[in-house]
Amino acid sequence: MMAANRNRATQHKNISSILSKLHGAFADAMAPPKLATDKRTLDKTWKLMDKVVKLCQHQKMNLKNSPPFILDILPDTYQRLRLIYSKYEDKMIVLHSNEHFNVFIVNLMRKCKQAIKLFKEGKDKMFDENSHYRRNLTKLSLVFSHMLSELKAIFPNGTFAGDQFRITKSDAADFWKNNFGNSTLVPWKIFRQALNEVHSISSGLEAMALKSTIDLTCNDYISNFEFDVFTRLFQPWTTLLRNWQILAVTHPGYVAFLTYDEVKARLQKYINKPGSYVFRLSCTRLGQWAIGYVTADGDILQTIPQNKSLCQALLDGYREGFYLYPDGRNVNPDLSWAVQPTPEDHIAVTQEQYELYCEMGSTFQLCKICAENDKDIRIEPCGHLLCTPCLTSWQDSEGQGCPFCRAEIKGTEQIVVDPFDPKRQHKASSLQQSVDLDDDEGDTSE
Repeated sequence: MMAANRNRATQHKNISSILSKLHGAFADAMAPPKLATDKRTLDKTWKLMDKVVKLCQHQKMNLKNSPPFILDILPDTYQRLRLIYSKYEDKMIVLHSNEHFNVFIVNLMRKCKQAIKLFKEGKDKMFDENSHYRRNLTKLSLVFSHMLSELKAIFPNGTFAGDQFRITKSDAADFWKNNFGNSTLVPWKIFRQALNEVHSISSGLEAMALKSTIDLTCNDYISNFEFDVFTRLFQPWTTLLRNWQILAVTHPGYVAFLTYDEVKARLQKYINKPGSYVFRLSCTRLGQWAIGYVTADGDILQTIPQNKSLCQALLDGYREGFYLYPDGRNVNPDLSWAVQPTPEDHIAVTQEQYELYCEMGSTFQLCKICAENDKDIRIEPCGHLLCTPCLTSWQDSEGQGCPFCRAEIKGTEQIVVDPFDPKRQHKASSLQQSVDLDDDEGDTSE
């Protein structure tokens, strides 16, 4: 453990020199004269990132190595950008004409300047973990973390995904496709107008509050990545904004832009009040919630609900005595009215599937992991089916991604598999044959 800590410390001390060495590689990649303006902009971006890292490395900062850790995030962002450039080395004009990439770079510069300004204005107050300036740096660290997550999602393996990025919830995916086509991001005003057509936004104040929740990278654009995160958090689609209002606007337990450590510090005030809780967006698993709560033993735990909406998780936790006092308050909102049973998606087994599984001595509807229960849940976005107990066991054992294909599990949907009935199919075929014969006889009589 001590050796690991020494390695981590050495790594952080060398971050600045690593970033400096990378400047040359980027300069070579951007050699064509017609990209000179872009080169100057990007050189400035590297220098700004380098400056933020050096400021955060000050001994008196004593930054905690827990998410979101800015001394990991900015170097990781730099490495990701380097990977992207390596993929576009022979076609830089394509990259520099990519709107999403340009918006990202402009925002990255802006956020770095904001961080540098905090150090200039805060001076010694930056060393105080409880100061306003330090709190704002933590918030910026969260934004940098969100930006890196988006960059990885939109440029997987360093190549622009474009319309290959999959929005998890089908209704949300249809909305984006119908309104914005293959665009991966749109200005906030355009997004707001389109959303208002299907989910009414009542006022300017509500619009501002909505933007502060959905615009994770704080750049006045909404990307398909941010929209995916938002629609997973506040599912189902039919009551999207109502769910958002209940959970992120009026619920006293919601805490915006708080980290794991800050949640622990906040709940420390209620250490003698078991059942006190708050919830926040998970920064390590965007699109999922994290609930922090005080246990009967006086411990502070944080958990990420699996395979259920936050409303359902809070309701279950209330009934079990875990989530009783939102942010220590005595009145806990009743969410039972907000939990509506969503219609289950029915999946009909085809004759081909029926015959294939009969040959294997099984049925399509039987869970292929336990071979005992019927499939009743679909993993999103890969679409694989299994039973809830098997998925729960897999996740409890810290299995990563889908147990079949290892793709990231971004959501789940309850489903019902309607078995294929050969008798019903035989009757339908006989009826169709009878109708066809009647038609033939009719033709003959003419």
